Amino acid sequence: MSNHLETNGLHVAEELYSFVRDEALPGTGLDAGEFWNGAAGLIAEFSPRVRELLEVRDRLQQQIDEYHRTHGGAEIDPEAYEEFLRSIGYLVEEPADFSISTDGVDGEIASVSGPQLVVPLLNARFAANAANARWGSLYDALYGTDAIDDADGRGHTEGYNPVRGAAVVSFGRRLLDEHTPLASGSHADVTAYRITDGALAAETPDGTTGLADPAQFAGYRGNEDQPEAILLVHHGLHIEIQVDRGHLIGSGDPAGVKDIVLESALTTIMDLEDSVAAVDGGDKVDGYRNWLKLMQGTLTAEVSKGGRSYTRRLNEDRSYTAPDGSELVLPGRSLLLIRQVGHLMTSDAVLDADGQPVPEEILDALFTGLGSVHDLRGATAGRNSRAGSAYVVKPKMHGPEEVAVACALLAGAEKVLKLEPLTLKIGIMDEERRTSANLKACIKEARDRVAFINTGFLDRTGDEIHTSMLAGPMVRKADMRNSSWIKAYEESNVDTGLACGFAGRAQIGKGMWAAPDNMADMLAQKAGHPQAGADCAWVPSPTAATLHAIHYHQVDVDARQTELAGNRRSTLRQLLTIPLGDPAGWSAEDRRNELDNNIQSTLGYVVRWVNDGVGCSKVPDIHGTALMEDRATCRISSQHVANWLLHGIVTQEEVEASLRRMAAVVDGQNDGDPGYRPMSPAFDGEAFLAARELVLEGAAQPSGYTEPVLHRRRAAHKHANDLARNAS
Repeated sequence: MSNHLETNGLHVAEELYSFVRDEALPGTGLDAGEFWNGAAGLIAEFSPRVRELLEVRDRLQQQIDEYHRTHGGAEIDPEAYEEFLRSIGYLVEEPADFSISTDGVDGEIASVSGPQLVVPLLNARFAANAANARWGSLYDALYGTDAIDDADGRGHTEGYNPVRGAAVVSFGRRLLDEHTPLASGSHADVTAYRITDGALAAETPDGTTGLADPAQFAGYRGNEDQPEAILLVHHGLHIEIQVDRGHLIGSGDPAGVKDIVLESALTTIMDLEDSVAAVDGGDKVDGYRNWLKLMQGTLTAEVSKGGRSYTRRLNEDRSYTAPDGSELVLPGRSLLLIRQVGHLMTSDAVLDADGQPVPEEILDALFTGLGSVHDLRGATAGRNSRAGSAYVVKPKMHGPEEVAVACALLAGAEKVLKLEPLTLKIGIMDEERRTSANLKACIKEARDRVAFINTGFLDRTGDEIHTSMLAGPMVRKADMRNSSWIKAYEESNVDTGLACGFAGRAQIGKGMWAAPDNMADMLAQKAGHPQAGADCAWVPSPTAATLHAIHYHQVDVDARQTELAGNRRSTLRQLLTIPLGDPAGWSAEDRRNELDNNIQSTLGYVVRWVNDGVGCSKVPDIHGTALMEDRATCRISSQHVANWLLHGIVTQEEVEASLRRMAAVVDGQNDGDPGYRPMSPAFDGEAFLAARELVLEGAAQPSGYTEPVLHRRRAAHKHANDLARNAS
């Protein structure tokens, strides 16, 4: 545990106190005494309110468990089940129609659709890369991934492969022809681009032509006769054609085009929740410091790549000459949102007057809010939000009462930070069953500050399993996507958002593409997210953001939302259908394979979380396919094992055997990492024991969350390492 300093009745970790005094407060116009006095008041007011919310969660879960115990073995009567959920307050009355009234929302959220990155905030390099991912090279994204296949000589070679390069260029020209076509001919025929009388002129062997829609020309850099960049716009997203006849690629291109750069990650969520391992004051300060530097525009990271080292800095804005000759400046960086933690966890970074750890969400509201002040007033104001707002993504809320408390907490933080009311906007993660079943009521509680709703299939599946843990054995994990509730969930989220007036005012989002190396599959499938009416969808990397941007050129989200408006495509009953499986149809091999798959996934993630403090990483699955894993995926896998164990689909002996068998598999998958500490053959390290606890005691975990076990085991591991270092 960190050393603590006392102030205003609080005991504050020394590194946090110093960070606030020396780095975060200067330049905000806030007095230290007033700040800590306000913090103490906020903690005193909201700590008991948060505890009450958690007590309600526990009470509701106990009542649902008892219902399933009473009705065990019988087919669930959907009408009686729904009535029961209403009688205990799990379901509330749906409010009358209303529209949200949120004001001061940046265009990247309110009016333009595009990819959204999610990145662990504790990693400065990842954070800087993500912030800079507003613009991405289409040529690099295509050439470096499986988006271009290896057939017919297009494979990767040690040096540049001109055949692969030609395929990349051809792809780029097709994109231009499809979304920014010329009045005649093809962009592939262009021998030179020029600017004539404020319009784009394209020279071709058949003569000079312009754009089919001249309004798509947004600007240029360089001189009119030989522009170095041409800026086009389609569906609100920009496309930059870069020209350089001296470049390796441009020298072989008839028009001298060296690259096509797409406006990509319009927004990025800097994550302090599921993708990070922050278990003490030092970890929290690392995240708060990176957020502060992002708001100040000063975040840097040292990078070593290809045998050279350099300092990565945040991109500056991009400047062009507009068609009328004026200067056009576009943002060089993503609009950044901050995902804080949910209601569950406490942190010993601050102890209250009774010496108890404080709800971690209160600390996040205060200290990320303090960082955001630097973007809202003072010397660095406006580097992130040009509309003067800060955006808080709030995860893992269960129902409207929890949303109301989250909004009240943000209002309290505004007072402490001397911000105008409703400056701190909220994004509601629709990822818990009680929230999705009461989504309209949840939105109403936040109607004057909500800027975002987003489905989260992974956590939503984990909560689906845990809520109905006693109802019976769940379907196999791979079959969960075909369950009736998931379609209803995804459709209801969009339909409810549109019914509440989100179009043109707030964002409706969809979840993550979890296979970061499989970009060809992503290109083939992820157009479904904008087609579903979503303004954004999550991607795991800047490269994926650039490729996913293509889908927002293919789909006019505004038009799609207009088509969907007024629809109610699913019912509450469909949403509440429990995804129970049919054990009679599962062979012994099916059960063992399912068990091993879940155990391997859990161990592969947990060993990095506990031993290395890595909250999100590419983890090979049991077949060796790299998948993005975070606490949400861990929640599914561990809860699924716990459910099957509870219902006798697998035995504890089988689970124990799988844990040891899969630990050896995970050890082998990490064999090339010199810093990796194997779990086998001792099976007594904190990482192995954490995974074992998660699956054997999963039914008892609050809402099935993995945080309590992971935090405790990670803290114990860090403490043991500290003792070992001190002893040496």
